[in-house]
Amino acid sequence: AVSDVAAGNVDIAYLTPIAYVKAHAAGNVHILAKTVTKGRDAFRLMLVTRTDSPLRTVQDLVGKRFAFGDEAAILQRAVVVNAGIRLEQLASYRFLGHYDNIARGVANGDFDAGILKDTTAIQWEKKGLRTIYASPELPPYNIVAGRQVKEPLRRAIQAALLRLNPANPEQRAVIKALDENYDGFAPASDADYDVIRVLVKPFQNQ
Repeated sequence: AVSDVAAGNVDIAYLTPIAYVKAHAAGNVHILAKTVTKGRDAFRLMLVTRTDSPLRTVQDLVGKRFAFGDEAAILQRAVVVNAGIRLEQLASYRFLGHYDNIARGVANGDFDAGILKDTTAIQWEKKGLRTIYASPELPPYNIVAGRQVKEPLRRAIQAALLRLNPANPEQRAVIKALDENYDGFAPASDADYDVIRVLVKPFQNQ
């Protein structure tokens, strides 16, 4: 998706935060809107342990077993490093795919700690997990247009996305077709993603 929209092979793309940063750098794409989940147009990544764990700070993770999600999710690793611990300081780490797999792995004691999206971390607070670090607010997935899409059309598409109302059954179906957890779209700017650029700079060649 990054290469296609940056090269102008496609007009519209749905991108992760890091994918947007890469596409913008490669092809000057235009961001149209960002997704809204449970009323929020931003999220945090949380480092969690078991509620009964002696681990209280990020530095306590030195020499411990850690669970990540998708191996391609550079942002997760960037958040851990930005929190103050290098990956080589961990005893071991594995990639488990879905956030629920991470939560279960930590709760079951297979890992000493892991990283979760805030919504998942909150759900697991009542199931035996505790947050020891929260990232800065991060911008979410987004919709972009390639540079070949003229401004009047970009504005029309943007307006259509921002008008979608989850209270309207037909429009709700459009929103949920992209992701069941989404409530709609919010205005977005390139500057919203500067925090991503800072976090992933040490990983920019990956």
